[in-house]
Amino acid sequence: MKLEIASGALRLARGQTLKIQDAVGSTFCAREGSVWITVENSRKDVVLEPGYCFRVDRPGLTLVQAFADASIALA
Repeated sequence: MKLEIASGALRLARGQTLKIQDAVGSTFCAREGSVWITVENSRKDVVLEPGYCFRVDRPGLTLVQAFADASIALA
């Protein structure tokens, strides 16, 4: 995966979905709002509230969807 974000954060509008292929090793941190994260071939989904992070542990498609307007950081 190769994604460059100048500010280090990404804003998602309510209901907006971010699709990332092969994000394995990437960490998503919720700054504002809540987001739902699911990773292809994983049995667990994650809901991140502000201040919490999630590291993608497998290759495949990762979906991040905002429940309300949200801001996430990627590392």
